[in-house]
Formats: sequence, C-alpha cells, structure tokens
Amino acid sequence: MSTDLPSKNGLAIEFRNVSYSFAEGSELISSLNLQVHRSETLVLLGRSGSGKTTTLKLINALASPTAGEVFVEGRPTSQWNTIRLRRGIGYVIQDAGLFPHFTVERNIGLVPTIENWPADRVRQRVIELLQVVGLDASLASRYPRELSGGQRQRVGVARALAADPPILLMDEPFGALDPITRAELQREFLALQRRLEKTVVFVTHDLREALLLGSRIALMEAGKLVAALPPDEFVRSTDPLVKQYLDAFGELPTTTGNRGCA
Repeated sequence: MSTDLPSKNGLAIEFRNVSYSFAEGSELISSLNLQVHRSETLVLLGRSGSGKTTTLKLINALASPTAGEVFVEGRPTSQWNTIRLRRGIGYVIQDAGLFPHFTVERNIGLVPTIENWPADRVRQRVIELLQVVGLDASLASRYPRELSGGQRQRVGVARALAADPPILLMDEPFGALDPITRAELQREFLALQRRLEKTVVFVTHDLREALLLGSRIALMEAGKLVAALPPDEFVRSTDPLVKQYLDAFGELPTTTGNRGCA
C-alpha cells in the first residue's frame, strides 16, 4: 500500500462535536458526533443542503471544522499531512470527475504515478482494476469523452481504488446515471465491497440506494445528525424525521443489501 494510513481494527473515522460554518457565520454542520467503523459502508442520507457533502469533505480535509475535531485512523485531520491523508482516501464523485485530456489509463494510474510506482507496475494495476470494475482492457487508451456515462463512472471507481486506499468517499456516484445502469453499478459496488472490505462513506439522497448499499444509514437534516442505524432498524425507527423520510419514499424493499460491520 502506498499510503501511511495505519491498518488497525476499530474506528476508521470519528467526528467529535464537529461544527462547520461559513466565514459570515451561517452553519452547515452543527455539533456532529459520528463514528465510522473499519470495513463498513456508512451512508449519509438526506435532502439537498442537509450537510452530507460538507461532512464528506471534512474527512479528507477539503474543509476544516470551525469547532470540534475529525479523526482519521485515530489522528485529528489537523495533525495529518494533507497530501498523505488524501492519498490514503479514494474519492468518487458524480459523473466520475475524470481529467478529459487524460486517457483512461492515465486517469486510473494518476496516484500510483505520483507515488513513483514503476511504469510497468502502474500499467499492470490499471489492467487489473479495469477487470475489477467490469471494463475491457482495450478501453485503457480511450479518453473520457469516448466512454458512456456508466463506463466513466466505473473508471472513476477504478481511479479511487488505484493505490489501494483503506477509505473510500463516494459523493452521489451513481446519481447522474439512467436507472438500469445505476442498478448495475449498485450491484457491482456491493460485490466489490464484499471482496475488498474498504471503509466507505457514501452520500446519497435516495433512500432505496441507502437501504441497498449501507451497513448503517446516517440521516442528516439541516446540518445535524438525526439517526445512525442499520437498515433494518432504520425502517422501523419511530423518530419523526426518519418516519417523514420513509413516508416520502412510499413502499420500500423488504430486504437490504450490505450487512457489513456496524
């Protein structure tokens, strides 16, 4: 592994009384206390503006708390070398965020190349990851504009996995895809997570996606944590805000997909 994130059991990420405000004083995150266990998929669920993406950015220091502390592998993010922290965390966003002037191979191999892996090892890793995410090796020489939306998203996942980071942050990664492609990638994500056992924090506003993919669901509202529960407990919750969210989605699946660590 190319990162210096320690590998140990227990908590991978912890928010301790964390708040985040803009300079003018408006608060996006308020007194957040939340734990993310190693190898679990924690889904941050909530409507637009609830603080999900800001919470994600606090983990890899794209934003810094205005109060409290965020810990990654037992160390406050303020005490991490920011570059080392980010290279130990894979980041997947909606529509992949690929560099348009890079080939698929260069996009996937970006972090290993920065980490000074030998060229043949980078190439081998790219081919390996294309297979892992269900793409043909012949796509390595193509550019993002030559790929479908689903293919670009698969490349985005492969790029996030390239240096084998222990933590993945995924911000609405399947939200821009058509329903069939989205369902395919959700199934592939589940299979991949069962094999790799990464620590994943996954942002979505889609309750069905949260129930399928999450080992726990953390519902956020107006920058505050409402509840953080396994899917089976979430659908039975009597919390008024949870029930409001459940009612808004109508009939839901009777089974859930990801039963990782909690």
